[in-house]
Amino acid sequence: MIVTLTANPSIDRTVRLAGSLQRGAVQRAESVISQAGGKGVNISRAAVTAGVPTTAVLPAPGVDPFVLELAAAGIPCDPVPAPGPLRVNLTISEPDGTTTKLNSPGPMATPEILDALALRLRHHAADAAWVVLAGSLPPGAPVGWYADLVAALADSPARVAVDTSDAPLGALVDALPAAQPHLMKPNGHELASFTGHDADELELDPRVAAAAAQTVGDAGVESVLATLGARGAVLVTRSGAWHATPPPTDVVSTVGAGDSSLFGYLLGDLRRQDPESRLALAVAYGSAAAGLPGTTIPIPSQVRPELVRVRELHPIQGM
Repeated sequence: MIVTLTANPSIDRTVRLAGSLQRGAVQRAESVISQAGGKGVNISRAAVTAGVPTTAVLPAPGVDPFVLELAAAGIPCDPVPAPGPLRVNLTISEPDGTTTKLNSPGPMATPEILDALALRLRHHAADAAWVVLAGSLPPGAPVGWYADLVAALADSPARVAVDTSDAPLGALVDALPAAQPHLMKPNGHELASFTGHDADELELDPRVAAAAAQTVGDAGVESVLATLGARGAVLVTRSGAWHATPPPTDVVSTVGAGDSSLFGYLLGDLRRQDPESRLALAVAYGSAAAGLPGTTIPIPSQVRPELVRVRELHPIQGM
């Protein structure tokens, strides 16, 4: 089972334009899609479509339309009562695949809500293969809260994956190796933010990205999956490093692509695949998501790992 925590869930609203975004102009939308989202929710949604047991832990009023939507989609959800309304994240999607995101901060999280979320997470972790801590933290949460959760889950049978950014990511890196997740999934800009590398260089050169990711591995993280947008992803583990190139994709929306990539990797792990196959499945899921509108999560029949090219990166400096 995969248990996900979405500490700051959102209603993901995607506005698709017929042409390029023009600042200061009035433009007509081609379509508007709204969906209950957030990184952890997206991963649980992917798990349901793939037939993998999952539970989504999140703060929300129990009868909120957000929770009811997840229930209607067959996504098991364990909401911690919290005041609403939930935040709305707006994505503006242009025909060439360019996306502009406007994310709101979300409602305030009290210590009581955070404690309740941690308690629910530990409860579900007892029966889980993976616990995923994903997304931003809500206002009121300490920046080191994910690091605290990783440390608190150290004695559970579940493995822990973290996908976050900004100050919570920095706090997690600073807490290594005391708070040591089994998997981290930064993108190129996030990896650059705590390794001192140039983000553009990381996304252009997989070997540089792998060397940067290895610094996290040297601090104790078993696996680092660094997504590089159109250039695929690199995977660094204790046994080696690999780069995967996605198949040609007509990009519609990149929203949710990173979440899909993370799920693909976890699915490969649950299937006991080797690192190369896990990376191929991750990139296949991510590229399939990029070809779908809004935050649509791909179903297994849309995922083509056999079209992903994987090559070993050897040697990597510092390995």
